[in-house]
Parts: sequence; structure tokens; C-alpha cells
Amino acid sequence: MEPKAGLVIRYDFLWRESQASGTEHGSKDRPSAVVMVTHANEDGSRRVVVCPITHAPPTTGQSAVEIPAKLARHLNLDDQKMWIKTDTVNLLTWETGKIPFGVTPASNLAWAFGQLPKQIGDKVFAQVLANSRSHTLQQVNRDLSE
Repeated sequence: MEPKAGLVIRYDFLWRESQASGTEHGSKDRPSAVVMVTHANEDGSRRVVVCPITHAPPTTGQSAVEIPAKLARHLNLDDQKMWIKTDTVNLLTWETGKIPFGVTPASNLAWAFGQLPKQIGDKVFAQVLANSRSHTLQQVNRDLSE
């Protein structure tokens, strides 16, 4: 599996608050949306930006994109309301031909839940970019070597 923007994966997303308290891994694997994938480096690896998908609605000051119920069903997610949080991201390196640490199978048949529609993926990307430009984006670098 190779990364691409809009791909929904299962990932042990690490919240900034948890990292600040010394935690190195997410408390659970959760659906997460790949927001951006860089061009390949010389070794073929790519930097990937991932946003968490959560049942917790955004609070005041948080940005998020709600996942429509029909899309959630298509992705085989549960039937509770959920959002893609766009004010917090994990950054990781995805090596060619390898599944990164923290990515686990979405089901016994597939590594990913599926792909976000372009319209929703574009909205998520735009919110992440706006948060980055306004310096409100919380970033957690997940590379073990850094």
C-alpha cells in the first residue's frame, strides 16, 4: 500500500497533549485521514500528514470536517457522528514498500478503510493549510529517529 491524499487508514494517532506528557504512542488505533503526501525523496520515502477521525465534536476554536453518515457507511466506520479534526496532525515518513509503524490493518482484508471523496479531501486540506498559515496547527512528528 502506498500513501495518497484522502486515504483513510487505521493509525495510532498521538495527540499533542499526550506527547507533551511524555507519551510516545497513541492510546488507541483510530481511523485517520491522509491529508498530504510529499514527492518521493531519493530513497523513495515520502513525508505524510495525517489527521485524526474522532467521535468528539469540535470545541470552540477547533476546526473539523464532519463525515457524512453515507460516507461513514461506505468506509465501514461506525454509525455515530464523527469528524476529521483539522487543527492537529501527525507527521511521519512512509518508506517505499513498507507500512509505517503505527499503521494497522483496517480489516482482515485491507490496510485502508477507503478513500475520501475529492470534495471532502479538499476541504480537509484547506482547513489544515489555513491552520498552518495561522500558526494554530498542532503538529506531532512521529518519526522514531527524530
